[in-house]
Amino acid sequence: MAVMPAAPSGKARPTLRETLAVYLKPRVLVILFLGFSSGLPLALSGSTLLVWMTESGVKLGTIGLFALVGTPYTVKFLWAPVIDALDVPLLSARFGRRRGWLLLSQFLLIAAIVFLGACDPSESAALVAVGALLVATASATQDIVIDAFRVESLNESEQAAGMASYVAAYRIGMLASTAGALFLVSGFQSFFGLGHHAAWTAGYMVMAVLVIVGIVTTLCATEPEKSAQARAAQKPENPLPRVITAAIGAFWEFLSRDMAFVALAFVVLYKFTDALSGAMTAPFVIDLGFSRNEYAAIIKGVGLAATIIGGFAGGFVARVLSLPLSLLIGGLLQAFANLAFSWQAVVGLDSWWLTFAISVENFTSAIGTVIFVAYLSALCRNPLHTATQYALLTALAAFGRTYLSSGAGYLATATGWPWFFAICAFAGLPALALLFWLHQSRHFDGLLPP
Repeated sequence: MAVMPAAPSGKARPTLRETLAVYLKPRVLVILFLGFSSGLPLALSGSTLLVWMTESGVKLGTIGLFALVGTPYTVKFLWAPVIDALDVPLLSARFGRRRGWLLLSQFLLIAAIVFLGACDPSESAALVAVGALLVATASATQDIVIDAFRVESLNESEQAAGMASYVAAYRIGMLASTAGALFLVSGFQSFFGLGHHAAWTAGYMVMAVLVIVGIVTTLCATEPEKSAQARAAQKPENPLPRVITAAIGAFWEFLSRDMAFVALAFVVLYKFTDALSGAMTAPFVIDLGFSRNEYAAIIKGVGLAATIIGGFAGGFVARVLSLPLSLLIGGLLQAFANLAFSWQAVVGLDSWWLTFAISVENFTSAIGTVIFVAYLSALCRNPLHTATQYALLTALAAFGRTYLSSGAGYLATATGWPWFFAICAFAGLPALALLFWLHQSRHFDGLLPP
């Protein structure tokens, strides 16, 4: 088996000053704030919603099935060609195609979060599922545009810094909608005397307001030159043929590459170890007997620090080491991190160990995510197809989180918590096997410039 190179050949090592200065470039700062906007809604239809449902007495099996509300993240490539090919009436004429779609998705996201917050899990799980699907759909649409915006805006020297900033801010956005939302709910109950449902509704309303961060960032940003040039070069044909042409061109260009289907399988499985455990982490902590505030405090404190450090560590690894070696390191770290939760299930109500387990999970997950995003970005270089191809890849990555992990609740019930998280660790091995296959087949040669 071929040995993975330690670093890309001929690639100059950046100085410390150059490494730090790139994070302050305007384009990178825009990606930073868009990362927060992208990370904010995911937990509102995911882990935070699961805590709300657990407290409302919804059965564990039903909670596990709620992973399926992430379906829009897995099929978002179906409407990505529309975003690549068409303008948003009024908004695109004023702000450009990418920013016009960003603003539309952000307005829809606010409305969807407000609707979900008005639902009650104890009354109708089906209505909650509808609200969660609306949030996921608006969020997935925003992700399509942000991903294309990031890839098209940053030049090669800024990509690693942009990815690190994006992932760190993404996790901060998730922190705001997990720990932040949980603290808000407790505050609304304790200080304002709101009932259980009213407090959760108020918490979701505040989350909807935070979407304004993304709107302001979009208004302050400039349209990527690559997107503007591609838009200007498009022929003024009817909308439907243009969408069909964009879809066929994006898929055919990608699938005609060598090892394309193996690469797609790798994309599906690389974050599966994270997805399987992440589907049940919040119910696990609550089930052990930890309070909502204890869980939120740990996530807010050391969990946040570990996420930020992990994000920038991943950016450093991606700049210094070769792409396949970086992916191997990230894959191993995020798989082994699950074993900390296995031991947590054994020791029970141990706040110190929970702090350690969450810190390790956040740190390793952030490293793996940055490196994985580097790989996905390297696969999408054609400005005519950026949104569609990246949406296809991230949709496949979400497949594990949505479908493969949908039975996590039943698996945890059948095996018990210690073995469940051990199984989650072993779930990372198939992706590593595919990584070696891709490397041996020279899939990574020429993927990034020397």
